[in-house]
Amino acid sequence: MALTPTAFDWVCTLVRKESAIVLEKGKEYLVESRLVPLARAAGAADVSAYVDGVRLRPDRRAQTAIVEALTTNETSWFRDGAPFQAFSTSVLPALKQARATTRSLRVWSAASSTGQEAYSLAISLQDSLVAEGWRAEIIGTDLSNEVLEKAKAGRYSQLEMNRGLPAPLLVRHFTRVGTQWQVNDDIKRMVRFQQLNLTSSYAALGQFDVVFLRNVLIYFDLETKRDILSRVRKVLRPGGYMFLGGAETTLGVDENWDRELIGRVSVHRPKNGGQA
Repeated sequence: MALTPTAFDWVCTLVRKESAIVLEKGKEYLVESRLVPLARAAGAADVSAYVDGVRLRPDRRAQTAIVEALTTNETSWFRDGAPFQAFSTSVLPALKQARATTRSLRVWSAASSTGQEAYSLAISLQDSLVAEGWRAEIIGTDLSNEVLEKAKAGRYSQLEMNRGLPAPLLVRHFTRVGTQWQVNDDIKRMVRFQQLNLTSSYAALGQFDVVFLRNVLIYFDLETKRDILSRVRKVLRPGGYMFLGGAETTLGVDENWDRELIGRVSVHRPKNGGQA
């Protein structure tokens, strides 16, 4: 049986309440496909029956599982390529000059999912800065505790490794463990993962030189986007950079950002130096 309007509306309300993510009409297929594994695990006849069971007999763990299933995004190593090239060839050289006194950089992967983005950033920093004696730290955050546990483990299947990771980097930075690949300790030590709802406080995160906020704003309404961008500005150190996804922009959302083009990649920097 197809997902009923009542079940769909309840899921949309739950996800918006817990994460501020907006699921619009027409996304029924997405909700159904993401919740099929949960319905099967619960022994429900179908997704609607599973949702109705959770709705009528509230279960916090089941509600959390639903939200996490619908807020986990696709990811890959060095996703889309060009932003990481811009990061390595333009942003890092500029920051090496600007931070020459402290010789320290902090990067935030704000929707880190299972960790590929954060570890990709760590690999970039290891090869360009850490080898020269710099200190580098990457903070990876996500709403889902389930994906964060995988990220913290730093162990991936061959199929996951095949998604964007060049063979030379695989050999250099990973160790084979059975049928899987383990991130080497020198990379793993650079990355720390923690649970964070992007609509909550960022105060405990500290300040950053670069923020990767890629492919996540598209899921929020205008006011939530504006609020997130405003608070990201406050955790960026003066002269810092923000990377958004290819379909995302600050235009018409938060005009307190300047856009710079590096090749075909747009990077964003707070106007007047930042932390306004």
